[in-house]
Amino acid sequence: MSVKVLAVGKKHEAWVSDGIARYERRLKRPYDLTWQLLPHSARQEDAARTEESDRILAKVGGDEHMILLDERGNGFDSPGLARHLRAQFDVGAPVTLVIGGAYGVDQRVHARSDRVWSLSGLVFPHQLVRLILAEQVYRAQEISAGRPYHHA
Repeated sequence: MSVKVLAVGKKHEAWVSDGIARYERRLKRPYDLTWQLLPHSARQEDAARTEESDRILAKVGGDEHMILLDERGNGFDSPGLARHLRAQFDVGAPVTLVIGGAYGVDQRVHARSDRVWSLSGLVFPHQLVRLILAEQVYRAQEISAGRPYHHA
């Protein structure tokens, strides 16, 4: 089991790949990351949102604990994220983090989500969100293990 990230968008830019690789080297099961990048739709607004949502839903299994990233969601503090991930791992639920496209996702993806998570009240570029996710999953691992990476 690992944490799967489904992200609509292009491959990681070099600076993002370097940063993600830094954290991935430190991750141990069940906190390791796998990435599935889904192509952007060539359409606009509602049509793009629908097409990209179809692609996302096709990649999420019924047993997966799905966390949708959306600026209108609820926040986690880092210890809270660590507890949430640990609880999913403890019951054997695969965890999938979803980053929608530029127009977001449709209501079906929101309805399928077990949690809607806002990283911040700010909006970040998708590439930066990927790097933040890698770091936060690493931080959750360290918090769960009681190691000193996270200073409360």
